[in-house]
Amino acid sequence: MDGILNRIKSPEDLRELSEGEMCQLAAEIRELIIHTVGKTGGHLAANLGVVELTIAMLRTFAPPSDKIVWDVSHQTYAYKILTGRRDRFGTLRSYGGISGFLRREESEYDAFGAGHSGTAISSALGMAVARDRRGGHEHVLAVLGDGSFGCGISLEGFNNIAHSTGRFIVVLNDNEMSISANVGATARYLGSLLTNPRYNRWKGSVEDVAKKIRLGWLRKFYYRLEGFIKGIFLRSVLFEEFGLRYIGPIDGHDIKSLLDAFAIAKAYNKPILLHVATQKGKGYAPAEERPEKWHGMPSFDPATGESLVKDTKPGYSAIFGKVLERLAEHDDRILAITAAMAAGTGLSGFAARFPSRFFDVGICEEHAVVFAAGLASQGMKPVFAVYSTFSQRAVDCIIHDVCLQNLPVIFCLDRAGIVGDDGPTHHGVFDISLLRPVPNLVIAQPGNETDLANMLYSAFKWGGPVVLRYPRGPGSGAAIPGSFTEITVGKAETLRPGTDIAIWTLGDMTQTALAAAESLGSRGISAGVVNARFIKPLDGNLLEEQARRARLVVTIENGVLAGGFGSAVEEYLAGIRCITPVLRFGWPDEFIPHGDRERLLKTYGMDASSIVEAIIREVDGHGENRKG
Repeated sequence: MDGILNRIKSPEDLRELSEGEMCQLAAEIRELIIHTVGKTGGHLAANLGVVELTIAMLRTFAPPSDKIVWDVSHQTYAYKILTGRRDRFGTLRSYGGISGFLRREESEYDAFGAGHSGTAISSALGMAVARDRRGGHEHVLAVLGDGSFGCGISLEGFNNIAHSTGRFIVVLNDNEMSISANVGATARYLGSLLTNPRYNRWKGSVEDVAKKIRLGWLRKFYYRLEGFIKGIFLRSVLFEEFGLRYIGPIDGHDIKSLLDAFAIAKAYNKPILLHVATQKGKGYAPAEERPEKWHGMPSFDPATGESLVKDTKPGYSAIFGKVLERLAEHDDRILAITAAMAAGTGLSGFAARFPSRFFDVGICEEHAVVFAAGLASQGMKPVFAVYSTFSQRAVDCIIHDVCLQNLPVIFCLDRAGIVGDDGPTHHGVFDISLLRPVPNLVIAQPGNETDLANMLYSAFKWGGPVVLRYPRGPGSGAAIPGSFTEITVGKAETLRPGTDIAIWTLGDMTQTALAAAESLGSRGISAGVVNARFIKPLDGNLLEEQARRARLVVTIENGVLAGGFGSAVEEYLAGIRCITPVLRFGWPDEFIPHGDRERLLKTYGMDASSIVEAIIREVDGHGENRKG
């Protein structure tokens, strides 16, 4: 690509650019992001919204000496491009390529890795306090999204800034969305700051004059005057109650205004917050019009905006949403809860049909769980739909507030298992190991879409807390049944008989297990396959029956081996003194990188052919047993 971007080898080169050249640079970066994400997929809308903000920050400050901490960090594509990774940007989210999030291992400019919301304030504050203790002089910035502002971790961090450090900069990037539109009191509060008519009319008039005369030495006077007028128009600015000087709102696409604001923040010796208003999807019409859809996209044609990935089968999320709607038609006690992920978890339809029974609590997973517990204690039937990776934040609440009291809350863990391109911050591989030891909890995984429908129907009848885990994307194409069938707790399903090998598998690994059994059969080895359905409780009777006659028990799961489903099978067999060996397939004791799902399965020996070869070696007595 010719143009300004070719001249930028490091952030220092930004200081040589004129204001007009920076605007041209922003356009070139947007073009590169749109065409790259069109090929690789990724987070588009949020990245298009922060291009000018990124340019202004990198021009004003000097990372990696200065520390810039991005909350979530899925909006750092421009940052990666301008900090030495432009030549590798085409490898975005591919196996062995650069991550879609910040990673300390990837670049010295990545001060702190992230992937979950709400961590920027606390981590950056830790860096600022460490700087103070060693007598350093670097600046520390926390770039916080407005969705993250409502996260409890962020508010806990804000509560500690003023009495922990002096120099600290918060950049609040306000595009009025997280993934879904922001909800709750914090969102309304930020909206009032953005839209106060008298304050913004005054501020706009003064800024027009300021641009004409170029503030220069008048800048400090201007911001003192702004602070005085702000106190008249905006009563009790919350951030100033936390001890931060508030400046804003600032047009996040006006580079001159951003540079002026950052200059003030750089010279200020107390905590300061810059409230920056940006547009999600800026510069690409389809993303501007539908920012929620364009938050995260598979590959697409930039010219038309049409997705290049054609799923002919509905995904598990969509199936879950449709089934829950059907069930809710007949029981008004069924309530749905999400944590800023209505579309991602398949609940948009439910929200439209039953608005008074749908609750989006924002990025507050712990609150969602305890809120659900309170509902269940009063006879309601709450369902909390959440990505497996985000449910990790609420494990204590699941244990203490739900399971200890044996309350009938249904947790639907979407994206369970490896999710591929988003990498280790989003792989949902730990939920089984985290939750399996918890008393009173039923943990189940459907083998296909029909299973999911019947399990959700049955979960309301089982009583007590239930976890249903299911993978990302489309399943096998199995139909939603016209009428639901109750599944007995702890009852597995035999899919294929066999005498030599007993393969017990979970969910999205079922087709892999069947393919492996077919291949083993062609080699004269009789392999049976069981859709375990339940991780807790196991179908102990069927497991014992098969294990005592088989030469080998094999478990296959899309989760970590340590403490997972295979471990549960081993523990059960050890408890009944069954000595049949167990060969377990799952993810090893390491963080799995980003990359194509099929590539990851093959790399880690989880595809059908690798499983077959490992089983043959085990049966023949060669090689090491994969014992996690």
